[in-house]
Amino acid sequence: MWRLTLNVQRLPKAMELNLIKPIDSERRACLRMAFFASLCLAAHTTHAQSDRPLKLVVPFAPGGGNDIFARALAKGLTDLRGQAVVVENKAGAGGNLGTSEVVRSPADGHTLLLGHSGTVSINPVLYKSLKFDARTDLQPVAMFAQSALVLVVPANSSVQTVASLIAEARAASGAWNFSSAGAGTGGHLTGELFQQMTGISMRHIPYKGTAPALADVAGGQVQMCFSVLPPALALIKAGKLKAIAVTSSARLPSLPQVPTVAESGLSNLKGFESIVTYGLLAPAGLASEKRRELEVQILKVASTSDFQLRLAAEGAVPMLGGAAEYARLIKNESGKWAEVVRLSGASEN
Repeated sequence: MWRLTLNVQRLPKAMELNLIKPIDSERRACLRMAFFASLCLAAHTTHAQSDRPLKLVVPFAPGGGNDIFARALAKGLTDLRGQAVVVENKAGAGGNLGTSEVVRSPADGHTLLLGHSGTVSINPVLYKSLKFDARTDLQPVAMFAQSALVLVVPANSSVQTVASLIAEARAASGAWNFSSAGAGTGGHLTGELFQQMTGISMRHIPYKGTAPALADVAGGQVQMCFSVLPPALALIKAGKLKAIAVTSSARLPSLPQVPTVAESGLSNLKGFESIVTYGLLAPAGLASEKRRELEVQILKVASTSDFQLRLAAEGAVPMLGGAAEYARLIKNESGKWAEVVRLSGASEN
């Protein structure tokens, strides 16, 4: 029978002892250095993550009120957080292009949307082909301002009040026109709401922007327009347009002499209101601690006098509220405009 014998030589005694003796001081120093190097690497990684810019997406072109508010917020948040906050304009499709970009972004607190009523309350009930819903795919963080529209007529119009406008529109038997910056915009739907509450019939004439819509009112080709404030204010001050009413529930500091639509004294216009609210939203799923941190910081910046002066310059007023308040407002506004869209048959085209 074959026997396999392994000839294993015993290690020298000195080597055996070396295998089990404690780590010597030189090796311990090397391990300590490696450990601290790993800590430094982790700290560097965390620091690099905090240095990553926060992106604030504005779903409209540069230069308008949305862009101005976003840049003022970005500056304040940069100073407060010690982290760069950059504004990215992503215009198109009535604000849906930029909104969809934020919806698709990771919910890590590094991407926010500058939202207003049109993008988060009206578009979801107006556009039938959207592949996302801003009401559920975005998470409100904080709201900071509101603005109203102003009802304007040609400077030489015989209309002086809301009541006289309604009387003339009714006498025109459907030949009364109103312009807007485009189908489905706030000015368009506010005109539809006005018709629904007063019972008058008007023809909507959509334009590609506010400027041409107001130009034709000033020129007398169109009888009236519900316009955003900044471009209308310039023409009012120049004597080319006459302001009849504002659509907020209270008079505006920028037009203190102009009454609200609800102040017309007509019972069917009691409670009439059409406002644009502004806030910041994040992709749905943002961690509550990150959302809360951003909420506090946004409201802190929005409370400063410098920021509120920016609002006033654009005809807006502060409207501060946290995530819960903003979510409730979006829900209520969406329900209101969904009914206006349904009754009017309005569409994005």
